[in-house]
Amino acid sequence: MNYGFVIDNRKCIGCHACTVACKSEHDVAIGVNRTHVKYIEKGVFPDTSRSFSVHRCNHCEDAPCTEICPTSALYTRMDGIVDFDNARCIGCKSCMQACPYDALYIDPNDNTAAKCNYCAHRIDGGYEPACVVICPTEAIVSGDLDDPHSKISSFVAMEHVVTRKPEKGTTPNLWYVEGDSDMLTPTQTDRRDNYIWSEQSSGVGHFAKHASDPASTEAQADLLVQMAMESHAKNGTQPDQRAIDNVLAELKEQASSKATRVYDSPAKGVLWGWEVPAYIWTKSVATGLMLIMALLSWFGGVSNSSLEFSAAIGTLVFMLFTGGLLVKDLDRPDRFPYVLLRPNWSSWLVRGGYLITAFGGVVTLLLLDNLFDLGFRKLLINLTAPIAVMTAIYTAFLLAQAKGRDLWANHLAPVHMLIHALIAGAAGWIFLASDGGGLVLTVLKVAVSLNLALLVLEFLSPHATSDTKRAHKLMTGGYYSRYFYLGILMGNIVPLAMLYTLDTDLMVFIAAGLAAVGIYLTEFVRIRVPQLIPLS
Repeated sequence: MNYGFVIDNRKCIGCHACTVACKSEHDVAIGVNRTHVKYIEKGVFPDTSRSFSVHRCNHCEDAPCTEICPTSALYTRMDGIVDFDNARCIGCKSCMQACPYDALYIDPNDNTAAKCNYCAHRIDGGYEPACVVICPTEAIVSGDLDDPHSKISSFVAMEHVVTRKPEKGTTPNLWYVEGDSDMLTPTQTDRRDNYIWSEQSSGVGHFAKHASDPASTEAQADLLVQMAMESHAKNGTQPDQRAIDNVLAELKEQASSKATRVYDSPAKGVLWGWEVPAYIWTKSVATGLMLIMALLSWFGGVSNSSLEFSAAIGTLVFMLFTGGLLVKDLDRPDRFPYVLLRPNWSSWLVRGGYLITAFGGVVTLLLLDNLFDLGFRKLLINLTAPIAVMTAIYTAFLLAQAKGRDLWANHLAPVHMLIHALIAGAAGWIFLASDGGGLVLTVLKVAVSLNLALLVLEFLSPHATSDTKRAHKLMTGGYYSRYFYLGILMGNIVPLAMLYTLDTDLMVFIAAGLAAVGIYLTEFVRIRVPQLIPLS
């Protein structure tokens, strides 16, 4: 069996009966929805039209939410329904980043993830989902896609049906009859805040804290100004403020003749806040210190037991910060042990949890060896190095599992994070050693140079998707561009200039500190900006 839905847009009248029935059936909290209706208007008065699109979980055959969920709170049943067990959910929000269809939300009542589960309890009792029963025009069709005689199979076989974002490779089991791209592609219509009931976009529960991020609106405004500047540049003119205002008015007038989103579900905004880039940064410092220790051991660095002791202590302190930030970002921090006790091994969050544990354990043994001279120093350093590399880069694979955010799928991300670890580790080692020379300085110079080269390569390479292109535009021309450019200037260009021209200990200390802060700023923008791009 393989249950799915067909939404017949020819029949949908936008009455929200499905939304209300779903809320009643599952006692869904105010401000969040398992199913919702999106309104799109086209044309210019008096020649206008309005169409409706019902959005909910697509019950994908290759569901990215079940793959990334660290505790198997989300799972696919034998009949193809993607269900969830909120008793296992830790509120990490990775499923929401992984879902390309924006189908999940955090329940404000218990701070766990929830979504449409096809009314699995009704299916088990031989009934149809509540939304199917209530729909007055029978615009929602459910059934077994594997049964060639079912009504839904006939729809899929006989009608022209489409799915949302087939390029994601999730094989969604939610089909639309007459589903045009304006309704199904979120970036073709911008979110607005001037339609009826638009105040709901501030969100509730978790979203009340994050959905109203002023940078989201300002980022879109900055992008419009950038477009205005580009428009004048094509005409060879130098725009003043009045010219920019005129172009903005023209752009708005053009937008009014296109498809416009006039009703939708509340925006979820930025789900992973400052804690995530901060934990990536603290992890880079911790793993980097051990990588530098390994390089010094392998390539003839002078063994200094006091310095190695300080590096091991620093590593454990930064790993404690890393774990603390991970727990802080959870909506159910009390359930954090579930990552280790109820693991879903396909999730890189689980693999990362075990890597962090193993890394911390080996560093602790190294610290004990330093204190009691157990004789295992070289063995432990050789063991620590590969674990440190994997601990440094695993977050890149976790971000790649978040299929909803195209920018994070960069195949160079693991290399980028390893370079960040070397920069942070070299900076940390320079501060511990009070010495800006030798192998550590060489590592810092090479790592910062490679980091800058990778940034240039990323932005000069062809964009893989339209969402990646849009994210890059917001990074370089939107609200967060100030942080991005500051990170490049302060964390790469200035340190390189100082390291290659002012080779004194004081300048090396300053350059190392700037480089360490710079990688946080660029990582902060890289994590935050993709979350400003709507998924539904």
